[in-house]
Order: sequence, then structure tokens, then C-alpha cells
Amino acid sequence: MQMVKVFGLMAGLSALLVAFGGYVGGQSGAVLFFIFAAVMNIGAYWFSDRAVLAMYRARVVGPDEAPELYAMVDRLRRKAELPMPVVAIAPAEQPNAFATGRSPEKAVVCVTQGLLRLLPPRELEGVIAHELAHIKHRHMLVGTIAATLAGAVTMLASIARWGLIFGTGGRDRDQNPFALIVMLIVAPIAAMIIQFAISRQNEFQADATAARITGDPQGLADALRRIEAYARQIPLPVNQAAAHLAIINPLAGTGQALSKLFSTHPPTEERVRALIGR
Repeated sequence: MQMVKVFGLMAGLSALLVAFGGYVGGQSGAVLFFIFAAVMNIGAYWFSDRAVLAMYRARVVGPDEAPELYAMVDRLRRKAELPMPVVAIAPAEQPNAFATGRSPEKAVVCVTQGLLRLLPPRELEGVIAHELAHIKHRHMLVGTIAATLAGAVTMLASIARWGLIFGTGGRDRDQNPFALIVMLIVAPIAAMIIQFAISRQNEFQADATAARITGDPQGLADALRRIEAYARQIPLPVNQAAAHLAIINPLAGTGQALSKLFSTHPPTEERVRALIGR
């Protein structure tokens, strides 16, 4: 069901790019800006593992440095039928975790020191399984495609706005200028809303898959509640560009929480209800 929703959202985002590109610059304009956005986002996608680890100041660990964590990841990745990911620990007191990497063979699972210290093993298993689920469903790839489409719409709108200001924009001089202005404002916002909706659906899908991997949805539900509570108390200063990867938005306690439409994560209580029905 989640895959159907994501497919529908991706189709909507693609249709928005085609329609907006056709209105402003013709179909060739939509294709051109898609290519521009793709180049930027694919570059970020290819080097995501190193970039995000640097943002979180995380270090890679092996079985000798973190034997219990490494063994847990190894056991759960076998259940998920995945290759062994790189395991890393970030020196942050806020309990949190994320997965990154361009493919299951190049994946990274990172947890914070706070997560290891504050969560019991049952809840930690749920979190690790959630991150492995992101890898299994290739959510980094899905997110990159969504970011590319949304980025193309935003770039097209930006260029068209400048063209409108200087009197050089628009492929059709007879276009209604008021309608064009409305589209220049609405289209990028709509693209962003759809992109964030895809991210939220990915979180629901990862939660459901994690519950199947561990056979313990309650453990993950308890972990989500616990992590959110700590995130509101313990700051984790991290670039907004990397915040969406975490299992719970690490900026929840910094005043940067946004409305549901502009949030990359579903409300925690909705995730809990989806897991355990209450």
C-alpha cells in the first residue's frame, strides 16, 4: 500500500514538472531543468555516505570496537536479506539513527552514542531494523529522484521569475501574466509538499518492514516515543539537509519543526498507531 502511495506521489511530481515546464518554457524547458537538477542530486546521492557521516561527525566502527552493536546489525541484516552495511557511531547525546548510501552494497547504518546509552536492546533492535528497511527499499534512491523532480520545478520557477522581471520570460507573450505569477509561486511549493509526502510514506514503509524483520512492532513503537521525547530535550545541531535521514527529526527541539505538510517525518503518534493500532 505504501509503495502504491509513493508511486502515485512520484507520478504527481512528474506531471507537475511536465505541466509547469510546458506552460513556462515548453517541454524542452522541462527536460532541460530536469537534467540540471539530476546532475546536482545524483552527485549528492553518489557521495551521500561520506557527506552525511561528516555532517554528523560519525566514525566507522568494526566488530572489535562495538561488538554488541555490530552483532545486532549483522543478525538483523541477515533477517532482512541484505549485505552487511558499514556501521558508524556519531558522538551525539541525542538518541537517533540514520541510514545512507547509494545502494544496499554501499550502505551505512549510523547510530548516536545517546541511542546506545538510552535505549534498551529491544528498542534498539527496532531502530536498527528501521534503518535496514530504508536500505532494503532503496529509499535513498527514491528520495533522490523526488528531490531531482522537485528541484527541477524550483529551478524552472526561479529562472522564469527573473525572465518575467526583465521581460524575457515566457514562451508565449499572450499568456495571462497573473496566472503565470500564481504558477511561479504555487508550483515550487506544491513540488516541495509532494517531495515531503514521499519522505513521510517512506518512513511508514520502513516502520512496517522493521516490524516484520524483528517481529516486535511494540519495540519500535516504544523507541519512536522515547527518541522523540529526548529529541525535544537534547539538541543535535545538524544541517537541515541531513536531518530528514534520521529516524526522528533531530531538530524537533530547536524550534524548526514545521507543519505536517512541510515535515519530512509523519507525527510520531501516527507512526505508533500504524505499528500497534493505538
